[in-house]
Amino acid sequence: MRILLGVGAGIAAYKSAFLLRLFTEAGHEVRVVPTAASLEFVGRATWEALSGHPVSTGVFENVPAVEHVSLGRWADLVVVAPATADLLARAASGRCDDLLTAALLTVRCPVLLAPAMHTEMWQHPATVANVALLRERGVHVLDPEDGRLTGADSGPGRLPEPPSIARAALALVAPQDLAGRRVVISAGGTHESLDPVRFLGNRSTGRQGYAIAAACAARGASVEIVSANVALPAPTGVTVVRVETAEQLRSAMHAAAADADLVVMAAAVADFRPARRSAAKLKKDGGEPEPLRLELNPDVLAELTAARRPGQVVIGFAAETGDAETVLRLGQEKARRKGADLLVVNPVGESTGFGDVGTTVTFLDSRGEIVGAAEGSKDQVAAALADAAAAVLTDRLTEPGRTVARGGLD
Repeated sequence: MRILLGVGAGIAAYKSAFLLRLFTEAGHEVRVVPTAASLEFVGRATWEALSGHPVSTGVFENVPAVEHVSLGRWADLVVVAPATADLLARAASGRCDDLLTAALLTVRCPVLLAPAMHTEMWQHPATVANVALLRERGVHVLDPEDGRLTGADSGPGRLPEPPSIARAALALVAPQDLAGRRVVISAGGTHESLDPVRFLGNRSTGRQGYAIAAACAARGASVEIVSANVALPAPTGVTVVRVETAEQLRSAMHAAAADADLVVMAAAVADFRPARRSAAKLKKDGGEPEPLRLELNPDVLAELTAARRPGQVVIGFAAETGDAETVLRLGQEKARRKGADLLVVNPVGESTGFGDVGTTVTFLDSRGEIVGAAEGSKDQVAAALADAAAAVLTDRLTEPGRTVARGGLD
């Protein structure tokens, strides 16, 4: 996809370098159009090096290319970050006194503006009116975050973090193949208490589950996350139900899955829990500790698969350790045992799979056959999973003998 990235003259312009990198690493071609004043914050050389394209700020640069028109026709998506109060005002009034605002008058693709400014500027009646007018015209304007601003100031006006901007922008051009569908996703890792202070847990951060939720919501789905011990902000438009233990997750998932079209078990559910929970903190008394006896937790994925209603699609995850051959073999055995429509197999370890790192996954069907694969960031894997889920849902809904009704099956 071709993305035009506009950069306004705010201190948050440095974040747009990270935004640019997110877009290019996802395979998109990006042209950067900064305002002249923004080059006081991030220089032209940075934008040219990161994008691989020359950078212009005025309509009298590279005149033969007529860039203020050609850029607008070239772009599939426009993102402006940061969008300052001045830039919002010029865009709202239709001014075209530099290359960026001139290009904004020629584009016919989706436009996302990500404002960043001091709280007083964001809340000023002029800015409020400009944002309302832009939204009325169909421009998508994000609300800024509440947080630390320039200097010691804090309040509404902070530029959202690059991944949030990227997700919101790409959602504008995402296929709406999950529109009208209800999706339930588990995310994070369960904690099983040993005593009031300690627990058995795992390294899952919930990033992959939250990325899947954002990808499905961007494609039109109504999404609910059953979130086990995750310290991440909820994706836009997604409902979050917070749980701690495997039993709590089990109850929440069964309740949420009852009327879901798609169920994704991305959480790392502890296989075992302590057979006995101490009512008081376990203390050292100078002797050897008592052996820790464990008991099995319920197999939530197997239960959801067994309870699957007609037309419903269930997707599970298999986090395995070992070399590539071992990971695949273990995943295939689990796929046949669980019977989910898809099983996503990924290698994990202390520095692999968990957290804000890239990952490699393989998609298996219920027979253990490889039906797809994905590699890259959590967002890229989530997009690939959403593609696969939408395809399975479409196949399921068009099976002989089924008729599709609004919001589900008859």
